[in-house]
Amino acid sequence: MSGKGSDLDGLLGMMRKVPAAPARQAAAAPPVPAYDVGFETLPQYQQIKFQREFAKFGALDVPYYRLHGGRSGDTAMIGNREVVNFASYDYLGLNGHPEIRAAGEAALATYGSSVSASRISAGERQPHRDLEALLARNYATEDCIAFNSGHAAGVSTIATFLGPKDLIVHDALIHNCIMVGAQLSGAARRNFPHNDLDALEALLTAERGRFGRAMIVTEGLFSMDGDGPDLARLVELKKKHGCWLMIDDAHGLGVLGKTGKGLFEHQNVDPAGVDLWFGTLSKSLVGCGGYVAGNAVAVDLLKHHAPGFVYSVGMPASVAAASAKALELMNAEPDRVARLAANSQRFLKRAKAKGLDTGEAWGYGIIPVIVGETVRTLVLAERLLAAGFNAFPILPPGVPEKSARLRFFLSATHTPEQIDDVVDAAATILAELSDVSVQSILKKSNS
Repeated sequence: MSGKGSDLDGLLGMMRKVPAAPARQAAAAPPVPAYDVGFETLPQYQQIKFQREFAKFGALDVPYYRLHGGRSGDTAMIGNREVVNFASYDYLGLNGHPEIRAAGEAALATYGSSVSASRISAGERQPHRDLEALLARNYATEDCIAFNSGHAAGVSTIATFLGPKDLIVHDALIHNCIMVGAQLSGAARRNFPHNDLDALEALLTAERGRFGRAMIVTEGLFSMDGDGPDLARLVELKKKHGCWLMIDDAHGLGVLGKTGKGLFEHQNVDPAGVDLWFGTLSKSLVGCGGYVAGNAVAVDLLKHHAPGFVYSVGMPASVAAASAKALELMNAEPDRVARLAANSQRFLKRAKAKGLDTGEAWGYGIIPVIVGETVRTLVLAERLLAAGFNAFPILPPGVPEKSARLRFFLSATHTPEQIDDVVDAAATILAELSDVSVQSILKKSNS
């Protein structure tokens, strides 16, 4: 062992005497490009920042993400003060209804707060099927699918049925979810001027033959304008040009028609002429999520291929049960729909008499007061809130340039006095603002 130790020591000594190889000079690293890695450099954020700075300069209140307390309906708690609320989708006054609350609580106790995974893998619960059956019955369709997000329902439906060789044609004012779904589908996209079905027909005549499948999409009741299309003409055009027809009836359900069934009832058109009835549960049905009603094959395809359904957790059973109960109450109490219509028509008639610009609103649930200029719109909203009325300002790019507005959502439970008072207040404030320039308004606010 001693010999081996000596040999090892000698070897280590020889290694120490071997001159070290000259160090290799590291190659110079290429310069790192000056990429923008900060989120604050995104143009979208720069726009938000500009809006906040502008509001601060003008001493204007930023209306976004205010903290509300309690239930949202015909009134709301904002800043520990109750105000009359015209910024709620609670068209039928059902939010917080004791029967709806009881249905949700019972489902929560039975099924828990989550279904844990996608319905395709974690399984369905009876409230899902009950809700879908009621919605299918409303539109006289074979089946229905309920998503946990209305936006995802729109995106996923378009992306499932259309591909790069296909065509989607939509109203220029269509909801964002349809636009995003069209982009994801890869289909060619064309739009026609708002509610201009002559332009739609001309577009289809010129372009339909260049594509495989085609889909026409529009809304039953437009959320920014309170108007809608001629459904019978749309059905005629879709048959003539071999297209699918999809109607976004999110704001129509519970609002349009004698019993609130939607656009088809309002215009006395057979709902079978529409291939896909799309809507959301967050309006008249006081829940959260979306639905698509259609024939059995279409729904079967969506249940197995719609990414926002297959790859997303299922709707909580408590939400499904609550919205199903709301739909049952809508059917059982049509006087709610009648009161909503009466309140809406009262608002529209009085607003027009006061010289307010309500655009082409039909007077059902949604009525805009179009101001045009952004600053005046913000000041109008701010002063109305100070007077005890909450109406939300809609500004570009949410609406076209120079068409900023307050959007008033009416409810079956608003009183005639609340409606008259808010219209009168809006007319008075706008008359005051019309006499001064925007610069004067900002200067006065900033002083």
